[in-house]
Amino acid sequence: MSPSLSVTVDAQDLGFDAERLRRIDTHFDKYVADGKIPGYLVTVAREGEIAHIAAGGYKDVAAQSPVTADTIWRIYSMTKPITSVALMTFFEEGRFQLTDPVEWYIPSFAKTRVYAGGSAQNPITVPTTEPIRIWHLLSHTAGLTYGFTRLHPCDEVHRLADMEFGLRSNQTLEEACDQWAEMPLLYQPGSRWSYSVATDVCGRLCEIFGGKTLDAVLAERVLEPLKMHDTTFVCSEENQHRMAELYATLGEGFFQAGRMANWGKVRPAGLSGGGGLVSTAADYHRFTTMLLRGGELDGVRILGPRTLDYMAANHLPGGVDLREAEVDGFSESAYDGVGFGLGFAVTLNPLPSKMIASHGNFYWGGMASTAFFVDPTEQLTVQFFTQLIPSTTYPIRPELSQLVYQAITE
Repeated sequence: MSPSLSVTVDAQDLGFDAERLRRIDTHFDKYVADGKIPGYLVTVAREGEIAHIAAGGYKDVAAQSPVTADTIWRIYSMTKPITSVALMTFFEEGRFQLTDPVEWYIPSFAKTRVYAGGSAQNPITVPTTEPIRIWHLLSHTAGLTYGFTRLHPCDEVHRLADMEFGLRSNQTLEEACDQWAEMPLLYQPGSRWSYSVATDVCGRLCEIFGGKTLDAVLAERVLEPLKMHDTTFVCSEENQHRMAELYATLGEGFFQAGRMANWGKVRPAGLSGGGGLVSTAADYHRFTTMLLRGGELDGVRILGPRTLDYMAANHLPGGVDLREAEVDGFSESAYDGVGFGLGFAVTLNPLPSKMIASHGNFYWGGMASTAFFVDPTEQLTVQFFTQLIPSTTYPIRPELSQLVYQAITE
C-alpha cells in the first residue's frame, strides 16, 4: 500500500503560526488564478511530521481534474538525490572509493578529452590531466554537461547527437555512457562545476555494482525499504489517471508539452538516474524525512548518518560556492553562498543569496518546477510540486523558502 498524505500534527505544536502558513496557499493560488501554473501541491513538515499541506489548481487543465494528495508528478532532477543515495549504499559496502577513476568500471571513459576551442562540429581537445573520479560525478565537477543548457559548444555536441535532455529514448544507459565518454568535457575533471548528465553515469554505476537494471537497484536499495510504492520510472496503466499533465511555457501562459508528456508513461530503452522518476508528495516526503533523520526511517536504515553528513558537505574545489565554481551558467539553484555536495546543493551562507535559510540545509529541484529542501537545523522538510517547464520561469523556490521560514515562531 502506498503511503498516504495528511497533516499529522497541529502546526502550532511544531512551532508554526498556522495563519502564516496559509500565506503559502494564498500565494500559489494566485499563481493558478493568474494562469502562471496549472496546479500545485506543497507540504511543510517538521521533525518528520506534516504540519501543512497546500494544494490548488488542476493536474489536467483541459479535463478540469483537480490536484489531489495522490497526484503523480514527473520529478525529473529530483531523481538525482535518490540515485546518489543508492550509489552511496554501495560505497558503504566498500564496493568502491570516491576517488576511484570511473574508467575502472566504465572503460570508455579512459579516452575522454577536454574541450580547448573550435566548434561543436570540429572541437579542439586536449587530454585530461586526471581521470574522472566517482566523486566528480556525484558533485557535478566531472566536466560533463547537458545539451539543453545552450551555453557552450560542448552543449551543442549533445544536441547534435540528439541527446539534449540526456539519453535518447532508443538507447540503453550503457550506450549513452559510452557516447558521453566520447564527447569533449567542459574543463579538467575536478576543477569547476557544471550541471550535467553525471548522475546518469552514477545510475550506470549502480547497475554495474548491483548487477541489475537501475529500476531494480533503486527499488531494492531505496524505494521499497522506504515504502515509496508510487515512485517509479514508468507509471502503471492503472495509475496513469493520477498523473499530472506536463505543461510548458514561453514566458506567458502555458501549453501541453507534446511528446515530452510521455515521460513516465512509456518505458525508454535506458533509464535516467538523473531525471527519469515519477513520484508523489507522500513518497518523496518519506525520502526527505529519511534524509532529515540521518539515513533512517521507521526503523529502516538506508545510509549511515556519517555518510549522509559527508554527502551534505560542500565538495566544490577549494571549498568555494557555485558562483566561483560554475562554468556554464546554468543551475537549478542560486549560486551565491551555495555549495554542492554529493547529490544536493548545500547552503554555505544564506546572506549572499538573499534567501532565508539555515546554514547546512540541502536541496534540489526538477525541470518541471518541482523542488524540495531539508533543513537539519530547523528540522524542516519542504516540498513543492507542479508540472511546468522550464524550472526557471518563475522564482518559485526562493518564494517558497521565505513563505515557510516566516511562519516559524519557535
